[in-house]
Amino acid sequence: MNRFLADLVPILIAFPMVLPVWMISYFALNQPFALSAVISLAGGVLAYWLSSVYFSSRYLKKHELTRKEYQYIKKNLIEAKPKIWRVQKALISVRHISSFKQRKDMIKMIRKIYSLTKKEPKRFYQAEQFYYSHLDSAMELSEKYVF
Repeated sequence: MNRFLADLVPILIAFPMVLPVWMISYFALNQPFALSAVISLAGGVLAYWLSSVYFSSRYLKKHELTRKEYQYIKKNLIEAKPKIWRVQKALISVRHISSFKQRKDMIKMIRKIYSLTKKEPKRFYQAEQFYYSHLDSAMELSEKYVF
C-alpha cells in the first residue's frame, strides 16, 4: 500500500466512528453534550491510532522488517534525498552535450535505485554501499565538474 493510502485509510476508518460514539455517549449514557463530543473525538483518535498501527505492522510484516530496521532505512532514505537533489541540480549547469547525456543516465539510475528502495525497503541492504559511498562520490564529482 502506498504512503497516501496508508494515511488515508485510517482517516476513513476513524471518521465514521465519531458519530456512533457520540450518539452512544449522549443518548445511551446520558452524558452532557460537550463531554459526549470530547468522548467521540477521543474515540475517533483511538480508532485512527489503532488502524494506523495495524496497517503499519502489516506493512512491516509484508516486507519482513522490524520497526527499528524500518526506521533506520527511512532515516537513510531521508538523508539521500537532498544528495540526489544536488546531483540533479548539477545536471542543469552542464554545458557539454556528451556530458549531459552521461549525467542524465546517471541520474536516471540514481532515481531508479532510490524508488526501488523506497518501494521495497528490504532491498536497502542490497544497495547499502550505493547510499553510503557511491551517492556521496557522485554528488561530489558532479559538483566539482560543474565548478
